[in-house]
Amino acid sequence: MKKRVVIGLSGGVDSSVAACLLREQGYDVTGLFMRNWHDTTGLLQSDCHWEDDLMFAEMVAKKAGIPFHMVDLSEAYKKRVVDYMFSEYGKGRTPNPDILCNREIKFDSFAVEAKKLGADFIATGHYCRKDDISTESGIIHRLLSGKDKNKDQSYFLCQISQEQLAETLFPLGGHTKEEVRTLAAGLRLPTASRKDSQGICFIGKVHLPVFLQQKLKSSTGPVIEIDKNSVFPSWPSGLPDETVTDDELIRMSSPHQPGNLSGTIIGNHHGAHFFTIGQRKGINIGGHREPLFVIGTDTDNNILYVGEGQSHPGLYRKGLFVRAGEIHWIRSDLAMNNGGIRDCMVRIRYRQPLQPARLFMRKEGMYVIFDRLQRSITPGQFAAWYDGDEVTGSGVIDQ
Repeated sequence: MKKRVVIGLSGGVDSSVAACLLREQGYDVTGLFMRNWHDTTGLLQSDCHWEDDLMFAEMVAKKAGIPFHMVDLSEAYKKRVVDYMFSEYGKGRTPNPDILCNREIKFDSFAVEAKKLGADFIATGHYCRKDDISTESGIIHRLLSGKDKNKDQSYFLCQISQEQLAETLFPLGGHTKEEVRTLAAGLRLPTASRKDSQGICFIGKVHLPVFLQQKLKSSTGPVIEIDKNSVFPSWPSGLPDETVTDDELIRMSSPHQPGNLSGTIIGNHHGAHFFTIGQRKGINIGGHREPLFVIGTDTDNNILYVGEGQSHPGLYRKGLFVRAGEIHWIRSDLAMNNGGIRDCMVRIRYRQPLQPARLFMRKEGMYVIFDRLQRSITPGQFAAWYDGDEVTGSGVIDQ
């Protein structure tokens, strides 16, 4: 008997080709479209709305000859993704809605709905791979980066669990984006030339300050420029060894304190919680040879700290910290104990090249110290650690 796969059809080319590949592989495929958002506040009107996505998803299902269904998950999405976003931005942190959407919706709420349709597996159009290894304790599922290194989306799945991986298929993991476009054209899919979606997962491309103003109020505050010649901590390149002290780990992973440095008020902003570390757009203050970048925010006192130029030392740090309760292991068999040290590769944002780092596990959490200084380490974002092509774990950057 054929295994039934319910695939999330989004109306884009990736999920369209993934559905067709699954059919060719002999699965009993059903398409399921998720509507996750209703409010259009802050949306850029030039973008397609959900009705367009639904129309394309239906056309793809008809072309592929598979059953099609729609489900409204907007209540769960608002509660588990959007409300969390508002809360994090209000604290001066920058969440990653795509990772949250995968953890909370695609591989949770969506999977529940898929099982109601008799799914043995769910499938997505992510560019990543999965394989299984046998151990004495049973089968272990591994999340691997995709063949297309420029499109690899394993980072977005860094919060997935073993249970979720066991029931998921990634048909595009062994393909490049160019190959997928070619396959779509050959299959004459209506999405073959459709542009990839941009912006917040299932909401679309937004003007973020307007979107956030639904819950976060504007409030005028000073913009303080920190001189690049101010005294910032200096760290040598290379990884610290096992003799490093906890005090040194704390210092290496702590964010800069620009409020303790000499600075000059150069203008005003409309809310420090609307900005994120490393941001360039939206500062709107001229008179500088190089662009200004955000190097710090103080949401308690509504102060925005900026520095001139992308080489400003305030943009760079040696390490980061993940609290114990925010550490997630995809491979629980590889979880580190207190006092453990491990070398790995780490990514702190999508498409960032993997960076050599050393993990130091302590009772309070994990210190991630990099071989080289890293630009724009941002609280609220996710750090994902890799062993070769495999994502073994991740965590929310605390500071």
